[in-house]
Amino acid sequence: MSGPASAPATPITERRQLVEYLSRGSRPAAEWRVGTEHEKFAYTLDDLRPLPYDGPRGIEAVLTALQRYGWQPYYENDKLIALTLDGQSVSLEPGGQLELSGAPLETIHQTCDEVNTHLRQVKEIGQELNIGVLGVGFNPKWRREDIPVMPKGRYAIMKAYMPKVGSLGLDMMFRTCTVQANLDFSSEADMVRKFRVSLALQPIATALFARSPFTEGKPNGFLSYRSQIWTDTDNQRSGVPAFAFEDGFGFERYVDYLLDVPMYFVHRDGRYIDASGQSFRDFLDGRLPALPGAVPTIKDWADHVTTAFPEVRLKSYLEMRGADTGGWAGLCALPALWVGLLYDQGALDAAWDMVKDWRHEEVLALRNAVPREGLKARLRDTDVRTLAGRVLDIAAAGLAARDRRNSSGDNETLFLQRLRQVVETGKTPAEDLLDRYHKEWGGEIDPIFTECAY
Repeated sequence: MSGPASAPATPITERRQLVEYLSRGSRPAAEWRVGTEHEKFAYTLDDLRPLPYDGPRGIEAVLTALQRYGWQPYYENDKLIALTLDGQSVSLEPGGQLELSGAPLETIHQTCDEVNTHLRQVKEIGQELNIGVLGVGFNPKWRREDIPVMPKGRYAIMKAYMPKVGSLGLDMMFRTCTVQANLDFSSEADMVRKFRVSLALQPIATALFARSPFTEGKPNGFLSYRSQIWTDTDNQRSGVPAFAFEDGFGFERYVDYLLDVPMYFVHRDGRYIDASGQSFRDFLDGRLPALPGAVPTIKDWADHVTTAFPEVRLKSYLEMRGADTGGWAGLCALPALWVGLLYDQGALDAAWDMVKDWRHEEVLALRNAVPREGLKARLRDTDVRTLAGRVLDIAAAGLAARDRRNSSGDNETLFLQRLRQVVETGKTPAEDLLDRYHKEWGGEIDPIFTECAY
């Protein structure tokens, strides 16, 4: 999740400004970058409990220690809640999950180096504080009421609002972790093509990265319970939007969608004002109940854009949101998959040919089947395992065509190896964990905190 947006406080006087906020992301291919974001659970090594905010082994202590590496602090109401460094940020999710939001980088080699540097820093601090960090999509052991709440104003508003619109929203906030890739587009037409392709293929990514089969110490019947949670979080702002499959989809249509997404808050003078359930359309007209007579700024719009949670989200770039967080290799594989599919024209054309006749209802049905069935889910007469093999072939061709090499002369296709293993074995990461749970772990969940630790 995001903090306050970094955008100008320019008053919004016409709809054109809303569209321009999204369209300004268009840039030539030579300027395309990839950003990788990932979350992980932090816990104490002696009792495996999630970290509180305060205390000698709390989240605040971790953020404070990270500053030795040059990270700069960011405060909200005198609480240290984030760090920034060279276009990167480390921030807090509602239940204390630590998130790295990476800088926009040219290659997967660079973004993987960034991820590895961050995890190495966190691990060094963890050894000093006797804490660990875990890479799975859903907290495997602790109940919702066991999770400390982080001191960020927007989370208090969301915590109160979520139970009004879905039964699993609080689980999404406090017990899930994801990895996502952020990518650029060159024009509205390019955005539309990339949005449709990535939205159609998002269930494939969900299956390949599925890594959340446990709830409160037991198998939960799902392979990606994190993905399942989004089906009953808040359907007004999440899921697979049908309009993306319709003629006429573009920046204007996405603005219409965002205007129909109920608000959470307005950020003013360092504090969050509760506007949950209210309408940004009313805000544009100066009729927002939370701020009577006030009109929104571009910063307010930028904040509101972050409160929509479709499987692919449009800001001034595209966010791929379908994957559980995973191991070290998985954190590099996710951006490699999407860069391979979307950043080479031949690969994008091949991916489009694959999905261009997929209907919204088919994609939605696949998206809803994958959390439980994984690679065995089917679209028409083909299972996801077969589809995933085709997708990886396209992505590998795209990465090979880019031909971005590291100092050893390897191109970016090496980052797809972990996903190739998933397809070749026909077993998702979640199924690997379930096998270990039932065999060498002896039906106990605690070994996951060692075997899936970074």
